[in-house]
Amino acid sequence: MNSRCCAFFLILLLSGPALAADVPLMAVNPVGLWLITLGIAFLIAEAALPNYGVIGLGGIIMFVIGALILSNAELPVPMIIGLGLLSALLLIALIVRALKTRPRHAVSGDAGLVGSVTAVTTVQTDNAHHGWVQLQGEHWQVHSATPLHTGQPVRVVGRHGLLLKVAATGAVRHGE
Repeated sequence: MNSRCCAFFLILLLSGPALAADVPLMAVNPVGLWLITLGIAFLIAEAALPNYGVIGLGGIIMFVIGALILSNAELPVPMIIGLGLLSALLLIALIVRALKTRPRHAVSGDAGLVGSVTAVTTVQTDNAHHGWVQLQGEHWQVHSATPLHTGQPVRVVGRHGLLLKVAATGAVRHGE
């Protein structure tokens, strides 16, 4: 449905000026019109696809080359350059916005676990240095150098297989 709306809008956009032009349609170079049309289509696709400017750059280049081909139809060159610069600014804004949405840090694996703070849910009765925590939706067995108690906040300082090494949040030293 969305592609149909874009195609309909593109046809309206291109047919209006062509029908209202004072020059006959045969005097207009069809290669220039097709390059401008594809350039506009590529710029629209750039807004919809996550490709960080590859298609948009091609769209700007096609748009400007198509406009230069049509410059025989007495289009002002400053207008062509202005539209090219406006398209380039739009593309840069889209790229900046796309780069801002990229994740900054790992949220899974060891990088997501180490440094996390959680509370001890249960402590083993026979050994107070071992217990269990709930972290990232999973139940983990933990080991601490100091005795643990239920509800105590701990920070993950390492992982060995399925066993997390933790320390009380107030007792965590750099490099532990």
